[in-house]
Amino acid sequence: MTAQNLITPENIAGDLRYLQLLSRSFPTIADAATEIINLESILNLPKGTEHFLTDIHGEDEAFRHVLKNASGAVKRKVNEIFGNTLRETEKKEICTLIYYPEEKLQLVKEREHDLDDWYLITLNQLVKVCQNVSSKYTRSKVRKSLPKEFSYIIQELLHESSIEPNKHAYINKIISTMISIKRADEFIIAMCNLIQRLTIDSLHIVGDIYDRGPGAHIIMDTLCDYHNFDIQWGNHDILWMGAAAGNTSCIANVIRMSMRYGNLNTLEDGYSINLLPLATFAMETYAEDPCTLFLPKTGVADGNYNEKTRRLIAQMHKAITIIQFKLEASIIDRRPEFQMADRKLLDKIDYERGVLTYEGKEYPLRDTNLPTIDPANPYALTCEEEELIKKLYHSFVNSEKLKKHMRCLFTYGGMYLVCNSNLLYHASVPLNQDGSFKEVTIGNKKYKGKKLMDKVDQLIRTAYFDDDDCKDKRFALDYVWYVWCGPDSPSFDKSKMATFERYFIADKKLQKEEKGYYYQMRDNEEVCDRILKEFNVTGEHTHIINGHVPVKTIKGEQPMKAGGKLLVIDGGFSKAYQPETGIAGYTLIYHSHGMQLVQHEPFMSTQEAIREGQDIISTTFVIEFNSQRMMVKDTDKGKVLEDQIFDLQKLLVAYRNGLIKEKV
Repeated sequence: MTAQNLITPENIAGDLRYLQLLSRSFPTIADAATEIINLESILNLPKGTEHFLTDIHGEDEAFRHVLKNASGAVKRKVNEIFGNTLRETEKKEICTLIYYPEEKLQLVKEREHDLDDWYLITLNQLVKVCQNVSSKYTRSKVRKSLPKEFSYIIQELLHESSIEPNKHAYINKIISTMISIKRADEFIIAMCNLIQRLTIDSLHIVGDIYDRGPGAHIIMDTLCDYHNFDIQWGNHDILWMGAAAGNTSCIANVIRMSMRYGNLNTLEDGYSINLLPLATFAMETYAEDPCTLFLPKTGVADGNYNEKTRRLIAQMHKAITIIQFKLEASIIDRRPEFQMADRKLLDKIDYERGVLTYEGKEYPLRDTNLPTIDPANPYALTCEEEELIKKLYHSFVNSEKLKKHMRCLFTYGGMYLVCNSNLLYHASVPLNQDGSFKEVTIGNKKYKGKKLMDKVDQLIRTAYFDDDDCKDKRFALDYVWYVWCGPDSPSFDKSKMATFERYFIADKKLQKEEKGYYYQMRDNEEVCDRILKEFNVTGEHTHIINGHVPVKTIKGEQPMKAGGKLLVIDGGFSKAYQPETGIAGYTLIYHSHGMQLVQHEPFMSTQEAIREGQDIISTTFVIEFNSQRMMVKDTDKGKVLEDQIFDLQKLLVAYRNGLIKEKV
């Protein structure tokens, strides 16, 4: 018995108000029936390809290249389509053109003697690739992806076969006319962009877009214009969200991180943050100080700056670091419930002897030149520091580009996501030693598991959007900083953030940050099943997908844990981590045939990719293979479409029984 046979006039009586509203979109029986046919057909198309990336950390060139080549999927499709009919160099040329059409066209024009012949061959090749990547979508969805100026022509080329004798001349004439009227370049660019778009159906960013690398703002620009994506906030993203909301401790942390990695691009070029007041203050305060401990990290910013600029960055770095410690102390004092008094270390220093006393033991400071600290009142900002923070605050909260990117993060982001039997979150769900969910006190209530994640999500939004004078906002604004570095934060989940110790104390033991129990127990299948159940994740194959902690592949560590239940896909997208991981990141791909993990080698540069055809070298591992191809009806989207079909069937019954009149 079909669902429609179960629908009677009597059992839809309570839905008539809703069905009246639905009838506005489908005013006749024919309209409703056509939509049912359309939705039923979509359910039987192959599932779209999902891409999962995490911990991009400002590496915009590598990120954009992975999107353009779809983690090697474009190359695989070109190989499948052309096989042995083209040489390897020719297939490489097609791939490079698809990735970087504008730039590649310029190079082609410099070397090709018969450009019209090249256009003719290339356009036919691109049509074949485009037909392949569009085959799993409805014509309607493909049409919505097309550029308006070429929509009709591309549709004709995609849905007509040049093998048919009656169509051969027609197809060839379209292409030759395109060449003769000098529109081939624009058409090639449109086709290449369409191939890129259709190869990835949806993109999941599992946290940490910001910090370390030079182009977080470029990544956010790319995402803001992307066709289908979501973001699970990482602790570095949340830090920037706090800075944009006006939390001065978050602002200081953001700037310190930028100085540490010699990355001024995102602040100055991306968001027009005025760093001149900081530079002036730092040069005056540390004029005779070499600030050796605060030089940009070796290997990350090398070659970007001359020695004079590196020293200025080091001075700015030291200045904002001391200010950060002072600002954080005020939050710790204001919020004793955060239980972070152990992070106040400036009052535990003997400034005359240059030693820190911590838990009864003395540690010599690596740097004792601290002219802005008053030993009698070490957490007090100087007048100059107060003025500087006001200027930096003004720059952050008034940056229009930063506001745009934050709106994007809030609109398309959250603490976690459940999608197609996968649970995505950046770092952890805090646990007790026995694997049970840890209760975390926020305000006067305790939260754990999913409710904790929901509460943290709500507080981050409150910090950014509520009225400035609101008491709830003031607490939320402080809590955003806690989410960045607090022991019970699901985005951090370590005993401490040892920022002071890493700079000033040589003893490695004091620098150690103990990870929470989650990281010790995430290889346990029972624990993973408990987490999946907590978030109502169901299905035959369920997974938790994380980032945050780089997988040290170079030491034999594997990204798959708990028998494949949990996948950690932070493989070192950030160049700063690549010496530790031995690779340059992972992409997780979930398509209709199953799930694959793609391991990437370091990306050299966009210029090399264009001129030399150098692609990212990637290795693909099959995690799960479906014996039966997964269809749209097997996905979350399929469940939504089935609900829509059921509602439309009820509308048909209402029309046919006179409960609602057609609007002919």
